[in-house]
Amino acid sequence: MDLTRYIKELLYQHECVTLPNFGAFLTNTSPIEVIRETGAFFPPRKDVSFNRLIVQNDGLLANYVASREGLNYVDALLQIEKEIVQWNKRIQTQAIVLPGIGELALNAENNLRFQPHGKLNFDLNALGLKKFKRKPLSFDFGLSTPVKTISTNQHKSYTMTNQKKEPLAFTPEKAKKQPFFMRYAAVGTIAVSLMALSYYFGDEYLQNERIKSTEIAQKQIAKNVQEATFSLGSLNELTLNIPTKNAEPVFERGTFYSIIAGSFRERENAERKLAELKLEGFETASFAQNSSQGLYRVAFGRYKTKREAFSLLNFVKYSLEEEGWYLEEK
Repeated sequence: MDLTRYIKELLYQHECVTLPNFGAFLTNTSPIEVIRETGAFFPPRKDVSFNRLIVQNDGLLANYVASREGLNYVDALLQIEKEIVQWNKRIQTQAIVLPGIGELALNAENNLRFQPHGKLNFDLNALGLKKFKRKPLSFDFGLSTPVKTISTNQHKSYTMTNQKKEPLAFTPEKAKKQPFFMRYAAVGTIAVSLMALSYYFGDEYLQNERIKSTEIAQKQIAKNVQEATFSLGSLNELTLNIPTKNAEPVFERGTFYSIIAGSFRERENAERKLAELKLEGFETASFAQNSSQGLYRVAFGRYKTKREAFSLLNFVKYSLEEEGWYLEEK
């Protein structure tokens, strides 16, 4: 089993890939960087880091290995654990090299250290974009070479004939010479304009591509939510203390990252779902922000950080094999 390849494939799609009882690989986003002094351009990228403290299995890696290897979830988890045991033995005497990701080794204090290779960019939005350095514009006016100027006060006359064979005579006027400083100013203006336009359209292109990707993802999420049917199955009779007044559900407002368990048109159904989640052990279950259509949303949990929300989402989808989707509330 090529565990390194599976980790690398998941890092393109997820911010955190956890190896049970070993640690987690995390991706950190860096924005576009332009160094005007040298003309260097660096596209947006995602670099990899390693956290030794995140060791709890979230089911993401095991489920992915199971789908790629044709195994069930338990067998895939056992294969991963065997590989981790080998890693723990090997790292005592030598470094573990993960091609395309980095190198793991113990330092003098016997602490695990990770050195990323930095060759791969795990940002799918910047796929194919490479750093480059534009050459600065330069103009050679030949000022070091003496220029001979020839002046003449004589004018030549030219004669043209039209279709009616009538002679047309004219004398060209002497062209007016522009001062040198005006020529330099014009050339400088053109150069600055070209630099500004190249930077503007390059940045505009990246922004448009990001907006298109975001719109496609949002439309797909909205379509899935509209087509989804939330079935609670057959439930045992429960005695619940549900308030009879028509007050709106109370939930803390602000920026939250939620994992939605269901959306309901009737408030009573939403409250029933929330009570069911509480009984199943989801202590962080709560009402979330209502949809634009006025549907009541019930969440498995609401968090202040994306990382906690994605960890819960992976647990719900891959460990519990239940339906859930991610919502960013603002």
